This record gives sequence, C-alpha cells and structure tokens, in this order.
Amino acid sequence: MNYEEVLTQLKAWKDETFRRFNERIANVEEGTSLGVRIPVLRSYARALVKREDFSWEALDSFPNTYLEIRMLKCLCTGYAKLSFEQLKDRVRKCIPVIDGWAVCDVFCSTLKEIRKHREEYLGELKNFIGEGKEFSQRFAYVLMLGCYMEREYLPFVFEMLDAAQAQYYYTMMGAAWLLAEVLVRFYAEGVTYLQEGKLADAAKNKAIVKACESFRVDAAQKKFLKSLKK
Repeated sequence: MNYEEVLTQLKAWKDETFRRFNERIANVEEGTSLGVRIPVLRSYARALVKREDFSWEALDSFPNTYLEIRMLKCLCTGYAKLSFEQLKDRVRKCIPVIDGWAVCDVFCSTLKEIRKHREEYLGELKNFIGEGKEFSQRFAYVLMLGCYMEREYLPFVFEMLDAAQAQYYYTMMGAAWLLAEVLVRFYAEGVTYLQEGKLADAAKNKAIVKACESFRVDAAQKKFLKSLKK
C-alpha cells in the first residue's frame, strides 16, 4: 500500500461536477479535492483496512494535500478493528488532520465504537476541549452530539459548552448545534443552560435558531426561546 496507488484509485472515482460543488460547501481551496463522493470513500476505507498490506505508518505518511486523503485517514480509523486504547491513539493522531467541518463531521459519524466506552472517553473529550483549538473543540462537540445525548451526560455537556472558544466560527457552530439538540430533547434543562450557562451569546442565539427549526419544539416553546435571544 502506497500513496501513489491510493491516489490513482481515488482519481479514478473523481467527479468534476461534484468536486466544484463540494469545494464550495466544504470551504476548501479550489483544486485541493478530487471530487470523490463520501459513500465511495467509506467503501474504500472499509476495504483498505482489511488488506494484508494495510499499514498505519504508510497511511500516516501520506501528504494531506487532498480533502479525500484527510477523510480517508479518519475513515480508516473509524472502520478498523481496534482495541479501545488503539482507537483512542488513532483518534488523537487524526485530530491534527481535521481542518474543516466536512472532515470533522464525517469522522465523528464513523466513531460509533465510542458509544460502548462513553464513560472512559470523557477524559479525552475534556482534553480536546481544553486544547482550545477550533477543530479539536468542534470534534468534541459533534461527537457528543452523536454519542452523549442522554440526560445523565447533560452536566458534562454543559461543562464542556462553558469552555467553548466561540470566537472560532466552527467551534461556535458545533457548540450551537449541540446545545440546539439539548433544547430539542431536554427542553427544560436546555432553557436553564441558556439562562445561566457561560457559552457566548452568539452561540446561544444560533442554538435557539436551530432548535426553533425542529418540529419537536412546539409553538409556545419556540416563542419563549426567541424571547431569550440577546
């Protein structure tokens, strides 16, 4: 397994129309993606990690020039059969690869194994939030959205939201998305956080807007939420 082989295969799947579209929505520099669709990348990652010649060392050495290579590194981590300790190590290595919402959110969607180890993973999430970096924080918020949306984890979620560096756009949007889901699922607790929590007002306002888009929030609740905007 080597970079030239992988890149040749990815180029065989490229779609120029999708490349132009995806570069706009993923907010990446023109020409730094190939235009390979996500389902194709997912299938390729699943196949790669099963190969006898698959090598983490080789994969890690691949330059991060293309969006698809960055995604592939994360997807392989999500699909490989790893012990929990190995998975933690691989996720740490992938965090520096994340440079946009697309890589972040696609990666989080593959990490279903974390649900089996939620208590054990709290320290990792706290560390990522504590780094104060835009995409390490967004990673933590989006992962919590998928794996920690239960009442017992709300105190932890709120503690992590308090630490958001909301001056970073993608941190703010990840935190807002997480808080919006709290409002949808646990309305009373979410409202209390809106009133008392330390998350920046701009992120709280975004959360209110997003929560009000949900059919699971009734008209009276939406009216009250809108009254809390600052």
